[in-house]
Amino acid sequence: MKRVSILGATGSIGTSTLDLVERGGDAFRVVALTANCDVEGLAAAARRTRAELAVVADERCLPALRDALSGTATRVAGGAAAVCEAARAGADWTMSAIVGCAGLNPTLAAIEGGGTVVIANKEPLVSAGELILAAARCSGATILPADSEHNAIFQCMAGDRPAGIRRLILTASGGPFRDWSLARMASVTREQAVAHPNWSMGAKISVDSATMMNKGLELIEAARLFPVDESAIDIVVHPQSVIHSMVEYVDGSVLAQLGPSDMRVPIAHTLAWPERMPTPMAPLDFVRLGRFDFEAPDPERFPALRLAREALRAGGARPAILNAANEVAVAAFLERRCGFLEIAAIVEDILAYYDPPAPQDVAAVLAVDGEARAIAAERVRDRVA
Repeated sequence: MKRVSILGATGSIGTSTLDLVERGGDAFRVVALTANCDVEGLAAAARRTRAELAVVADERCLPALRDALSGTATRVAGGAAAVCEAARAGADWTMSAIVGCAGLNPTLAAIEGGGTVVIANKEPLVSAGELILAAARCSGATILPADSEHNAIFQCMAGDRPAGIRRLILTASGGPFRDWSLARMASVTREQAVAHPNWSMGAKISVDSATMMNKGLELIEAARLFPVDESAIDIVVHPQSVIHSMVEYVDGSVLAQLGPSDMRVPIAHTLAWPERMPTPMAPLDFVRLGRFDFEAPDPERFPALRLAREALRAGGARPAILNAANEVAVAAFLERRCGFLEIAAIVEDILAYYDPPAPQDVAAVLAVDGEARAIAAERVRDRVA
């Protein structure tokens, strides 16, 4: 039996993980579940799985959670510190799926506790990748990637020596506006941007896919996770989203991982690793698929890719600033306070304006993140005015 915890249990990744855990029956025991403020969803999941602990990050929701789980054996807690305590609750396997930099401290807490930590949220590795990896080295924790692209690379590498790798190839769907002109993209609405053609995801990551910032963040993640230089990581648009990424070797061989566009596939890989487990996915029908298409991403229509690569090359605080500014700009777009094309423009503006020293600890990362958010929020207000 594997003891599991899910940080961010009511989000898209969390619910997919819960589905697999519940299908696994006695193979899994749920230690802790956390959510931000979705008391109803958290309580329902805790009841179904008989979780030992349920934690709501928004402490104002704790009384409601306590009422919802009254009469059960599940302990309840609230607040940011309690989320970190849940991350240290002694699980063998922890899913880290808290969106944004709010997931940084809980992810570190889980890593410091050892065991296997599966990272599904991009922000910790982007904003504090060196600190995350250093903590894993100290504790002996195993970090596994749940992002479909990085999980694909992990599967394709299969323990191969880095010296044999020529190139990592991250695939991108291209999002809903892959074929749109810049003029047409200027009028993109919130509803259009969150309607991803292949994946069912939350609003923020759907917008990141539409701007291709998600692929820029994944580029930074890949450079953290895998032993290759940034120049050896390429991005190619693959609209079918069946090939999730590829590894090219020095002998000319290319290994690709294929699968349905469902996050339960990479999550199941990490949940059972180093073994395999069944999922409810139907087998791929290659005859029906018929063909795979590839094209280069357009840097003019999708400048987020350039911004991310520049931030990765510069290092220091730049990736954290990129991530923070993007979160603020995406939130403004979702609230209809800025246009779609303004998202990348705001991020570029903040990167040009704010250049602090490289952060040396988590507190410094969070300080950079907070300052970048404040500056970005000011830029959004200026644009609206």
